[in-house]
Amino acid sequence: MDEKKEMQTQIVAAAPETNNNKATKEEVINILRQVTPGTHMRAGINGVVQAKKGALIVVDKTGIDKIIDGGFKLNCKFTPQRLIELSKMDGAIILSGDMKRITHANVTLYPDTKIPTNETGTRHKTSERTAKMIGTLVICISERKNEINLYYKNIKYPLRETSEVMNRATQMLSILEKQRELFDEYTEQLNMHEIYSDLNIEQSCKVIQKGITIEKLLASHEKTLLELGNEGPALKQRIRELIKGVEKETNLVIKDYTKLNVKKSRKLLDSLTYEETLNPENILTALAQKETKIIESIKGWRILDRTTLKEKEIGEITSKIGSLKSILSAHESDLIQTLGEEKSKEFVRDIEKIKNQ
Repeated sequence: MDEKKEMQTQIVAAAPETNNNKATKEEVINILRQVTPGTHMRAGINGVVQAKKGALIVVDKTGIDKIIDGGFKLNCKFTPQRLIELSKMDGAIILSGDMKRITHANVTLYPDTKIPTNETGTRHKTSERTAKMIGTLVICISERKNEINLYYKNIKYPLRETSEVMNRATQMLSILEKQRELFDEYTEQLNMHEIYSDLNIEQSCKVIQKGITIEKLLASHEKTLLELGNEGPALKQRIRELIKGVEKETNLVIKDYTKLNVKKSRKLLDSLTYEETLNPENILTALAQKETKIIESIKGWRILDRTTLKEKEIGEITSKIGSLKSILSAHESDLIQTLGEEKSKEFVRDIEKIKNQ
């Protein structure tokens, strides 16, 4: 249950949107990059929280002039200290579109009250309605709860403290390490099956299942890593090391065992939820192998990719000689005719090395 919760995205949908004004994943990611630890904006936001003040910060966009009233114009360069000082006033703070200047302060916002909202507090209601009406970023800092919420179009994103984000990232790292350990273990077992022509669809499914699981786990925590900003460099480096080669290896297993093609099977696998990925029957279905579950031969793209052969050479040898079993048992003269003498000798050494491993 805890792992299932961990997989859930942190973005929660706000009240029903108007005019189909929906935020894209790319837009949300770009917004998070602008408020990560290490940025001037995050320093200002944290300063407001530490000063135990509240704030309503709006990024300028066409149409905003129709809903603001009062306050005063500034048009000064944005600095964290200025944002902290201006938060001592009750009104909203307006930033330029690039968030590099403070254009207005202490203004009152009048978004359309007909826009539905699930919020209760006045500041949060105004923030959500403004974000939906104008389609811009609104940062709402709660003075009473010391909470930071980002509103953009139809979404609400609770911005967490760096310590909480770091804790979640550390938990994800622990899970990734275990998953990668299993992925490598299953891959080594699959090597043995393929090298010695004892093809096993269940073993290939284990590798694919674990590879897809790792990818989905990382994708579900993409925003967590973004929220870290310049914090936790060693942790992020370790995560990059853990996922290295997983996607390529997974795709090569799919290429060897699917009755469809990599693109179609991959699309089916990517459409599965995290829980659905854990069911081997769903993996078999994506490979179009659910009915037979018997593999007579494979091209061996994954094993051959572990040698010094280039993709074009792998294509040639599988085209001329055939299955992986035929290639591994091929006569030296057949290999030389296909690869050339020097390359064929190198290929044989590579295969022996894989067997020894």
